[in-house]
Order: sequence, then structure tokens, then C-alpha cells
Amino acid sequence: MLGIMSLSNALNAMIPITRFNRGEANKIFDEVRATGCKVVVKNNAPACVLLTPEMYQKMVDMLEDQYLLALAEERERNDDGYVISFQELLAKDGLTLEDIDSKPNH
Repeated sequence: MLGIMSLSNALNAMIPITRFNRGEANKIFDEVRATGCKVVVKNNAPACVLLTPEMYQKMVDMLEDQYLLALAEERERNDDGYVISFQELLAKDGLTLEDIDSKPNH
């Protein structure tokens, strides 16, 4: 899980953009791989965040999980008890399971 970054870790994660200008990109990318992320600072303000692909995927997964949880909670709050089966839903649109099984996947 993603932890909360301490102040010292946040300060260590900051790198000035001038390091890129000095040709240190490979070294910076190695640091990102070692730490998970770096904050690029330009004119004393954060300009961007560099993340490993794994860290980025974890963040996206967490956001998707939170969205799905919120959606489920909303549906639960608005549940009127009415349930329709998948077959009934298909019949409503004039389809059958065989119709779906026979369609090629794209």
C-alpha cells in the first residue's frame, strides 16, 4: 500500500530540474526506481512527479477500487429491492445467451 510520505522523505524526493539540464536523467531515473517517486522542482515549486510504472499502477488500482466502492455504496443506499436476472435483461432487449455466445470478441 502507498504510505504517507514523511517530511524528510518528501524533501529527499525533491530534485531540481537543473539536474536534467546537466544530463543526469539516467541517474534520476535510477533514483526513481530505487525510491518509487521523485518530485521535480522548477523555480522552487513542484513541476511534476516521476513515478515507477509499478507505483503508478498501484495508484490507478487504488483509485479504481475507491470508485467501485463508492459506486457499490451508492447502489446499496438506493437499493429498492428490485432485482432482474441477466436472462430477463437480455429478453428485454430481444436477445438470448446464444446470441451473445455467437458474437465474436473484439
